[in-house]
Amino acid sequence: MTIHLPQGPYEPRATPLDLAPAGSPLASRTVFSAAHVVADPYADVSPDSPAAVDWDATLAFRRHLWSHGLGVAEAMDTAQRGMGLDWAGAEELIRRSAAEARSVGGRIACGVGTDQLPPGPATLAEVRSAYEEQLAVVEESGAQAILMASRALAAAAKGPQDYLDTYAHLLRQATEPVVLHWLGPMFDPALEGYWGSADLDLATDTFLQVIAEHPDKVDGIKMSLLDADREIDVRRRLPGGVRCYTGDDFNYPELIAGDDRGFSHALLGIFDPLGPLAAHAVRVLDTGDTKGFRELLDPTVELSRHLFQAPTRFYKTGVVFLAWLAGHQDHFTMVGGLQSARSLPHLAKAYKLADGLGLFPDPELAESRMRALLTVNGGTR
Repeated sequence: MTIHLPQGPYEPRATPLDLAPAGSPLASRTVFSAAHVVADPYADVSPDSPAAVDWDATLAFRRHLWSHGLGVAEAMDTAQRGMGLDWAGAEELIRRSAAEARSVGGRIACGVGTDQLPPGPATLAEVRSAYEEQLAVVEESGAQAILMASRALAAAAKGPQDYLDTYAHLLRQATEPVVLHWLGPMFDPALEGYWGSADLDLATDTFLQVIAEHPDKVDGIKMSLLDADREIDVRRRLPGGVRCYTGDDFNYPELIAGDDRGFSHALLGIFDPLGPLAAHAVRVLDTGDTKGFRELLDPTVELSRHLFQAPTRFYKTGVVFLAWLAGHQDHFTMVGGLQSARSLPHLAKAYKLADGLGLFPDPELAESRMRALLTVNGGTR
């Protein structure tokens, strides 16, 4: 039956994409999905209130990702860190998700930042202390640590040496190798000039110097700059044994597939809605079938680029919207009221692209929920 979207009439598909059941563990690539949180829609909160999380639905979604063989990257920007989820909420999320991972044998890595610091300027010593506090929480939970970029450090640092000193201190504190996360300003404008320079070549040199000086404490890096050429260049300059986890939601198929000089592993927000398909594609890649891998993932790039279009930091709205349409949660409400961050035409196009890919396990449910959203938010035409 035709559904009338803002872009025009559309005929939804009748069946989902036919994927083989999840089987053996992923072998050729280490793949994490950054996961969203599910809000409690009945909590009496305002946009300025602490996040009210539906813990049962949030953990159920993580079990969904683990069931397909993906790792979970927890308490990252996809979980609305700094955009609705404060440190108190993130700490509880880390502890709950890490315990759930242990119970099901799932892989988990968790974000370590400085977002417990009060608003306003912080000293470098205060930044280090905040990082240390969060690092201790993650390590005590049994999860791997991801050292996220810090707004407070970006504001406090006077130049590259402050980054070198801060990260050297933190890496000495870490008991196990960590993932270093370089999040670009398109995801968070407060991170402009990270690593001590707005010149990306200079910033890259500082980033690589941190790794070169502590290779035994760096499991890998996550590049989230939406710049495939720069990621490839950095990947080729990493010390042996240090992995590159692509965070490029625009160019991930080619980066994961790699070339004759290497490849990227993955830690991606787009793998939240693409989880089953992404895992299936990597299993195809495990057989050496790069062409088949690209044939599965290349068609998803249009959806990803749509969700992550500027202002990129609001991609979380589309991710949660698709989780609702797919039946992973019963509502389209987000912590901090972020469901209002994307327009009705934007969401309708996301629905059309995702449905065209066959991402919805129950296309009829997705269609009925899309119709409800159109009625409530756009009226009838």
